[in-house]
Amino acid sequence: MKNYDQAERLQKLPPYLFVRLEELTAKKKEEGMDMIDFGIGDPDLPTPEPIVKAVQEALPVNKNQKYSSSQGEKDLRTAIAEWYKRRYGVDVDPKTQVCVTLGSKEAIFNISQAFVNAGETIIAPSPGYPVYSGASTLFNDAECAEVDLRPENDWLLDVDDCPDGARMMYLNYPNNPTGATCDLDYLKGVAEWCSEKGTILAYDNAYSEMCYDGYRAPSILQATDDAIEFGSFSKTFNMTGYRLGYAVGNPDLISGLKKCKGQIDSGAPIFIQKGGIKALSMYGEDGSAPKAVEDNMKIYAERRKAIVDGFRKLGFDVKMPKGTFYVWFDCGMPSMKFTEKLIDCGVVVTPGSGFGKSVGNYARVAVTQSLDRIEEAFDRIKKVL
Repeated sequence: MKNYDQAERLQKLPPYLFVRLEELTAKKKEEGMDMIDFGIGDPDLPTPEPIVKAVQEALPVNKNQKYSSSQGEKDLRTAIAEWYKRRYGVDVDPKTQVCVTLGSKEAIFNISQAFVNAGETIIAPSPGYPVYSGASTLFNDAECAEVDLRPENDWLLDVDDCPDGARMMYLNYPNNPTGATCDLDYLKGVAEWCSEKGTILAYDNAYSEMCYDGYRAPSILQATDDAIEFGSFSKTFNMTGYRLGYAVGNPDLISGLKKCKGQIDSGAPIFIQKGGIKALSMYGEDGSAPKAVEDNMKIYAERRKAIVDGFRKLGFDVKMPKGTFYVWFDCGMPSMKFTEKLIDCGVVVTPGSGFGKSVGNYARVAVTQSLDRIEEAFDRIKKVL
């Protein structure tokens, strides 16, 4: 059988971190080990029943089994616009300022495809979601300016560290992997800098509803109308496998995203979009979160505390995050070595090195296991650390 060389751009792409973790974990499972997985951020809690029911009711309807459009169905785009008004007090036009996406990941990549030319610069926070500095940069033959986030700055990107002349900036709060949060004044400052420098601001707000201790995440559209924001149903409603998200913002940016998506996909399944409509309708008129989301966050908060307390008892300096469902801390050694130590005892965490070169001694732990499994995990960890 003939061997085929991959395209140069693909050869430059580093192995996706979670694939390597899956390989290591699978090997241990084959050996018969029970694995407690805090690695990939995939909620273990079920999709709220009203959403499941809405999808089930929509699925047998013939018209819901047809192609959607790459922009998404009008009724879901309208529901997203109405949710933005209730949740953030922001007015958006569902026709020109909203695009339904296949989760937020594809849109985060496709916005760079739509607007970044070869040789132009993308600003990517480090640590940060690997798509920012990986596929979004390499598949556009672009340059990546990885800007270090620092713990002494509460993991907030400092625009003074950013280069002039960049075509695009990715920004993400509540932040994956650090759990860091920001306020609206901070976003206004970044938006002003991007406007002055002519840099497209691409704001990843996938964890906007995963907040604790009274904190509520703002939208970049409260700070400026000259940006694009990505949201997702995946984490808020435990819908990772449904692949449903949205982009909202500047009409020109939405138009470019739509044009790009029109060449690549035919939209999210209509029956799943009906579930998205139901999910957003569960919010109160004042933008308050539905009971299903609040109940989930109470569970995550308990787990968050158990994990933070567990690592603190082992001597690690761990801060209690106010956002996301990740715990992030300095593990005191190269993160892959730390990860391999834990895998040997049947516990999976994510090495910080997968999120940026500047955080090679950090680890990320997703709060996606029950309290009894967390307790079991720490019984194992104590034996190897």
